[in-house]
Amino acid sequence: MTCRSQKLMLQGGLIHPSSPGCYCYLPATVRAMEKLVRVIDQEMHAIGGQKLDMPSLCSAELWRRSERWSLMGNELFRLQDRHGAEFCLGPTHEEAVTDLLASQGTLSYRQLPLLLYQVTRKFRDEPKPRFGLLRGREFYMKDMYSFDASEEAAHQTYQAVCQAYDRLFHRLGLRCVKVQADTGNIGGKLSHEFQLPADVGEDTLMICGNCDFSANTETVEPGRTDCPQCHSGVLIESKGIEVGHTFYLGTKYSTIFNATYYNAQNKPVVAEMGCFGLGVTRILAAAIEVLSSEDAIRWPGLLAPYQVCILPPKRGSKAEDVGSLAEDLCCGLEELPNLKGEVVLDDRTQLTIGKRLKDASRLGYPYVIVIGQSAMEEQPQFEVRCQQNEETMFLSKEGLLDLLGQVETV
Repeated sequence: MTCRSQKLMLQGGLIHPSSPGCYCYLPATVRAMEKLVRVIDQEMHAIGGQKLDMPSLCSAELWRRSERWSLMGNELFRLQDRHGAEFCLGPTHEEAVTDLLASQGTLSYRQLPLLLYQVTRKFRDEPKPRFGLLRGREFYMKDMYSFDASEEAAHQTYQAVCQAYDRLFHRLGLRCVKVQADTGNIGGKLSHEFQLPADVGEDTLMICGNCDFSANTETVEPGRTDCPQCHSGVLIESKGIEVGHTFYLGTKYSTIFNATYYNAQNKPVVAEMGCFGLGVTRILAAAIEVLSSEDAIRWPGLLAPYQVCILPPKRGSKAEDVGSLAEDLCCGLEELPNLKGEVVLDDRTQLTIGKRLKDASRLGYPYVIVIGQSAMEEQPQFEVRCQQNEETMFLSKEGLLDLLGQVETV
C-alpha cells in the first residue's frame, strides 16, 4: 500500500527501500532533513533546550526497572551481546536520560528547569510498516526531556514547549492541530498530540466546530458527538498524521531512578519531568503528503533541498547562444547570502526545456528559472516559475536578484 508522499519520494529518487520499514535517505532528502533539524534547533534553543546525543543501544536493566521491558512487548528490537547482556534499540529514551541525570550527583534547584534533547534514529518493530516514512521501523525523531522543581514549573515548561511546536509548524506553513491524547505506554498525567489533518492519517480525531476543543478518539467517550468543553458544539470526525507528541510525566521515572535536586533548604527532592517528541522524517513525508499534487512535490519553503533550479536552453536550439547566461546567473545568485549552496544548474541540455521543467516540478524546487527566447532580447528577461503558487513572471537579472534575495532560508 502506498500514499502520495511515498510515491512521490520514490519517483523523485528521494528515498530507496532497504527492507520493510527501512529506507535509504538520498542526498536531497538529507538536505531537507538537515534544514528541518536546524529549524528545530532554533526553536528548542529559544526555550533553553540543550542538545545531547545518547546511545541507540539501551540497557535492558534500565528498561526492566521502569517495567517497560515487558510492557512494550514485541515493539522493542531486542538483542544480546557476546557476553549475554541484553539490550534494546531505543524507541525512546526516558530511562536513559533520567538515569543520566541521576548519575550527576548534586543538582541545585537553581539549575532547573533543565531541558535536554537529541535528534537521533529510533527503532520500533512495527507489525505492518507502511506509507513510506510515515510509519517505519527505523526513523529520525527529536526527543526532549525536561526536569523541573515543581508541578507548577513543569506545567510552565510544558506550555513553553507546546508554544515552540506551534511556532515551528507555523514557520513550515503546516496547519497542525493540538489534540488531547492518551499517555499510552510512556505514561504520565497529561498528553497532547500535534496532528496534521490528512485523509491518509491513521489517527481519528474529534474536533469541535464551535470552540477550540480537539481530541484523539482514544480519549473521547465512544459514540459521543457533543463537545465536552463548550457543551453546544458538535464533534466532527477527521483523520490526522501525528507529527508531534508531548507528555507531562510527573515523577514516574525520576522516582524510579532517584533523579533528584536539592531545594532551597538543601533537601533532596524528586524532579518533575516532561517529554516531548517530534517525528523528523515523518514531518518531511507528512508535509509532502498535504502540500503536494499527485505528480509534483511541494516542500515547505524552508525545507526545499534547493531553492532555485536554472534551466539553460536546449543544445541546438535558437536560444543556445545565450546559454552562457545560465552560468553567469548561477554565480550571481550564489553570491546572495541566503542562496549560498541553494542553486542547481540543470545542465542536461540534450533534453528539452519541457522535459527538464517536468523534472523540476516533480522535485519541488520553489523557483525554476528558464533561459529561453526572452533572454535573447536586447534587455534580457528570465522566465521565473514560482512552484508554490504556480505563478510565472518575466524579470530582468536585477529584478530576479531582488526577488530571490528575499527568500528565507535556514
